[in-house]
Amino acid sequence: MKRGILKILFLTAFAFLVLSSPALAQGPDPSGAATLEADPTAPVNFVWVLVSAFLVFFMQAGFALVEAGFTRAKNAVNILSKNVLDFCMAALAFWAFGFAIMFGGSALASGLDKGNAFIGYSGFFLSGEAYDVTTILYWLFQMVFAATAATIVSGAMAERTKITTYLAYSFLVSAVIYPIYGHWVWGGGWLGELGAVDFAGSGVVHAVGGVLALIGAWKLGPRIGKYDEQGRPRAIPGHNMTLAILGVFILFFGWFGFNAGSTLAATELRISVIATNTTLAAVAGGVAAMYVTLIRTGRVDLGVTGNGILAGLVAVTAGCAFVAPWAAVVIGAIGGLIMLWATHFIEYKLKVDDPVGAVAVHGAAGIFGVIAVGIFADGTYGVSGLIVGDVRQLVVQLISVVALLVWAGVTGWLLFTLLDKTMGLRVSREDELAGLDITEHGVSAYGEESASTAGPELGLAGSRA
Repeated sequence: MKRGILKILFLTAFAFLVLSSPALAQGPDPSGAATLEADPTAPVNFVWVLVSAFLVFFMQAGFALVEAGFTRAKNAVNILSKNVLDFCMAALAFWAFGFAIMFGGSALASGLDKGNAFIGYSGFFLSGEAYDVTTILYWLFQMVFAATAATIVSGAMAERTKITTYLAYSFLVSAVIYPIYGHWVWGGGWLGELGAVDFAGSGVVHAVGGVLALIGAWKLGPRIGKYDEQGRPRAIPGHNMTLAILGVFILFFGWFGFNAGSTLAATELRISVIATNTTLAAVAGGVAAMYVTLIRTGRVDLGVTGNGILAGLVAVTAGCAFVAPWAAVVIGAIGGLIMLWATHFIEYKLKVDDPVGAVAVHGAAGIFGVIAVGIFADGTYGVSGLIVGDVRQLVVQLISVVALLVWAGVTGWLLFTLLDKTMGLRVSREDELAGLDITEHGVSAYGEESASTAGPELGLAGSRA
């Protein structure tokens, strides 16, 4: 019973299409003919999922611009290279291993029949029974989510990480760490059976990426000049706010594919509510973060506003299908405020240097987003929280958060320790001071002049997250 409910929540009309199709019973349908014959309305849902996947893919451009803008000019090529290659590594890893580990045993489509409560083991390389139009459609949509989780770490570890080591991380996270927790929640695993829900990935995607980002940045240590002799943080200015805010807009735009696309069916008319909740949470997060900073400093901080928007988006992602618009505003605003608190705590108390605020935006706001489902879900889409008197959902969401923190924290520590001992995480002091564009890529983002005017090592990044 619980398994059937979860399939309805996460796959909605798409699940009914797959599970009722003769093509599934007869084996894979690589041409799509049997799927179309079984359901003449299938094309509209296929197009919806594909367009949503394309939107989520475009978010990679948003991440690249946000990270490049919030860091120094001498590292812009390095940041852009990581975002390009991060996607490539994640896609290959998820094709070969991650998808099978995450959705094997879910029986959501052809070739995904083998797995247990902890790990899947069918669908590797999209071969055999997984060579099916519906299975491959689902792979594409889930692959861009996996790439998003992997790329979150790039910003937190920016300006001092060896690119070859980072690419090894991208592959391993997309192949194993992200898929296993994803299997627990979305792939028929034990958390899903328990009743945990995360509609579009506040926890599965963003909090997992945020926790890994925290571990990675901690293992690396701060950038040269980030802390003074007394251990007080200095802000190091990014070089291009135009790029950063353009990136925020692109991420905001792509998030409609992220959230509304997670219905996996254009015929699921709840997409209007989901898209509206996504918008309201984003703007509430930006406004809340902006006004708190205005009160504290007397200035409107554009960087903080941008990260507030992103935190609002992250916070509402788990519950965007399950809450009313007023709750989306509350969730987004709280997400923006949590981002501000987490930014200060991480920088001042933990002494972890996160150049773009990835841990606060994705980790802290993502964890809150998972919990918020248990509070604000109103029962109109199959999930009920405290607001309608269901305490159990909140308890299950908290269990899911604890499992996430333990899994991502332990495996992240093991992964980064292994990479540090074998490949080395951090570039040399000389390379860091010179800038990674020249030392790791042999080219400057802005030509010869920018290589010698990349900015002082001890600067001020402003108060942005």
